[in-house]
Amino acid sequence: MKPRRLKPADFLRPAPEMAHALIGCVLLVDGVGGRIVETEAYDMADPASHSFTGPTTRNQVMFGPPGRAYVYRSYGIHWCLNFVCDEEGHGAGVLIRALEPLQGMAVMCERRGLHAPRLLCSGPGRLGQALAIEHDLNGLRLDHKPFEVLAAERPHEVVVGPRIGISKAADVPWRFGLAGSPHLSRPFR
Repeated sequence: MKPRRLKPADFLRPAPEMAHALIGCVLLVDGVGGRIVETEAYDMADPASHSFTGPTTRNQVMFGPPGRAYVYRSYGIHWCLNFVCDEEGHGAGVLIRALEPLQGMAVMCERRGLHAPRLLCSGPGRLGQALAIEHDLNGLRLDHKPFEVLAAERPHEVVVGPRIGISKAADVPWRFGLAGSPHLSRPFR
């Protein structure tokens, strides 16, 4: 039996709770992707969040409705994928930091120009490149093509730690990972 596809109502949770719940879920974009093994939560009350200063042209999608993709360019180089969560108007999301590749390995290897499965999707920029994430996906529903987000088939042991790659509120323990996964962007301390 195929796992249940997540619907917008499944994303009506605070960002840290949603980030934890996504560990073990499967993310596919046009049939390419894998198991989510690392996430980070961001909330409008959080100075590290794009939504902290309120709605702008760039971050409007973060303010809802939930169950949408928020896509932005990081450091002018990589497209990063976030899942909008919490109530409409709140400004919260979950950065998808790493996947364990499961489907479309050849396509991901070609997009990334390498054949090391551990490095295909271990980090938000690598993940974005492997899944062909681009700005045209910004605002699209996660329960419609090209996306497919499937519920985890079983509970997973989740490790928690501070977020990485940010300068504000970096000590907030809103980074979540699949315990023991070799596909994390960085090990948890």
